Amino acid sequence: MIDTAPPLPPPAIEQPAPHQVSYGLVTGRAARGTQRVVVSANGRTLASKPLRGRRFSLRVALPTGDVTVRVTTVAWGGRRASSVVDDVFGLPAAARPRVVAPRQDPVLARKLRALVRQYAGTAGVYVQSLTGGAGAAWNAKAWFSAASTLKLAIAATVLAEHSGIPPPGSRIHGLMQAMITRSDNAAANALEVWLAGSTSAGSHRVNALMRSLGLVDSEMYGGYELRTLSGGIPVRVEHQPAFGRGKHTTAADLTALLRDIWLASGGRGALRSAQPGFTPADGRYLLWLLAHVSDAPKLDRVRNGNPGVAVLHKAGWVNTGRHDFGLVFWRGGVFVAGVMTWSSRGAGLSSDVLAGRVAALTLERLQRIEG
Repeated sequence: MIDTAPPLPPPAIEQPAPHQVSYGLVTGRAARGTQRVVVSANGRTLASKPLRGRRFSLRVALPTGDVTVRVTTVAWGGRRASSVVDDVFGLPAAARPRVVAPRQDPVLARKLRALVRQYAGTAGVYVQSLTGGAGAAWNAKAWFSAASTLKLAIAATVLAEHSGIPPPGSRIHGLMQAMITRSDNAAANALEVWLAGSTSAGSHRVNALMRSLGLVDSEMYGGYELRTLSGGIPVRVEHQPAFGRGKHTTAADLTALLRDIWLASGGRGALRSAQPGFTPADGRYLLWLLAHVSDAPKLDRVRNGNPGVAVLHKAGWVNTGRHDFGLVFWRGGVFVAGVMTWSSRGAGLSSDVLAGRVAALTLERLQRIEG
C-alpha cells in the first residue's frame, strides 16, 4: 500500500536564535502528530525525547563556541522534518544567569595584588565569579581614559531603544558589528547620532543609561576621533592616573555593566529592570557580538592551555592606556574581568600580558574553589 500521509511540517524554533548566545535552552512548536523531538549541534545528537502536545522545551549541553543547531521532529510512520539555526554561540549550562552576592576571596586578592604590582605603570583590576560570587579588586575605583571600552555602553543604549534585534543586513546591525567586533570609531559615532541626532546628544543618552544602573564613575563625553589606525568586594582608588578631560571609566563600572548585560540575557538584573526596552534577546545578541571581537590577545590569552574556555570581551586603547573587559566562560560557570592600565611612557604589550595573567590567575583560583 502506498503511504499517502502528507509530509510533516518542520518545527518552529524560538530558542536558540541566530546571532545570539545560548546556554542550551531549545524551545519551539512542533507540527500536529509529532511524537519525538531530537536536538543536535554540529552534527552530534544531544537529546532525543518524546513529545506530548506541540510545544517543546529542552535543555542540552551545547559545545562552547560557534554552533549550528538542528531540531528534528518525528511523527508516526517515521515521518521526519527538521529546522536549522545557524550563527549560534554555545555557552556552558553552568553559566546560566543568576544573581549572586559578591564576596572578596582573600587568597585571590593577595595573589592579584602581587601580580598587579609587577606592572610598570598604573593598573586597575576587578574580577568576580558570577556563579559563586568570589572575587577581588585592586584600584578598581580609579578613573582611566576609557578609549573604546565605552562602546559597550553605546551598544547597550542602542539596543535599549531599538525595537527588536537589528536584523541581519540592516544598517544598525552593520554598525553594531563594526563598532563591537572591529572597534570602528565611525560606526560608534553613527550610532550616537542615531540615538539622539548628534554625538554630543547621543553621549548624554549613554550616560543616562549608565546612571540608571548606578554607574557614576563613567563619562561618555561626545564622539570618537576618526583616524586610521561593587558589593562585597572592596573597590577604592590606590593610584589615580593623570590624563586630560574626556571619556573615562573605572574597572568597577565596566565590569558591573558587563555583569548586567549577562544577567539581562537571562531576564534578570538591573539593566533589565531599569531599561525595559533592553530585552533578554538584546542581551544574548550583544554577547554574541562580543564573542566575535577581533583584537590582539588580551584577556583571551587565558584560552592558551585551557580548551573549552570562551572569552567574550571588549578592549580599548590610547597611546598611554590599554584596557580589556570580558566575561570568561568555563565548564564550571563564568567570571567577569576588567583590567585597565596606564603608563606615561606608553602602554603596550605588557598591558596585554597583564590582562591574560589576571584572567589565568582568576580561572585557576575559581577552578580550585568552585570545581
